[in-house]
Amino acid sequence: MPLVQQTVRRIIAPLSRTRAFRAVGPKVLPPVERALQRFTGGRVQVSGLLVPSLVLRSTGARTGETRAIELMYTPDGDGNAIVAGTNFARGRHPGWTYNLLADPSAEITVRRRRLAVRAEQIVDPIEREATWQRIEQQWPGYRGYERDSGRVVRLFRLRPVRSQGSDA
Repeated sequence: MPLVQQTVRRIIAPLSRTRAFRAVGPKVLPPVERALQRFTGGRVQVSGLLVPSLVLRSTGARTGETRAIELMYTPDGDGNAIVAGTNFARGRHPGWTYNLLADPSAEITVRRRRLAVRAEQIVDPIEREATWQRIEQQWPGYRGYERDSGRVVRLFRLRPVRSQGSDA
């Protein structure tokens, strides 16, 4: 990781855990992300400037409609993406986690590359602990969102699936 990016993360990470950020972030970041994506043709994400980011497309648990959301992810070292349903430390799980529980088939876009994935919720306590440690190597203090939310944050591993016609 470039030194500049690492330094910026160390400065921004503590700010992201403040009450002010948690109050303003959910209202300000989504429209800023959409505007930046329109302006750059989808090449740049605000969150992607600091951490690996992806766009998750899942099927709405209640509506059946396709839903898209930008999320921070952590590579697991085996070609999968780990996502955490922190929801800015709010007391409720984010909607996209309900979608993945109802239908684990989804699609992600990472660096303009679209991949079909299958979501697996990480529930084993030992695996959850190891996963949180990996996430916090990338974004120190991120697990504090779980503590402050008063709930067990849903963690998912997004595994790429092979297409029917794939020989690989």
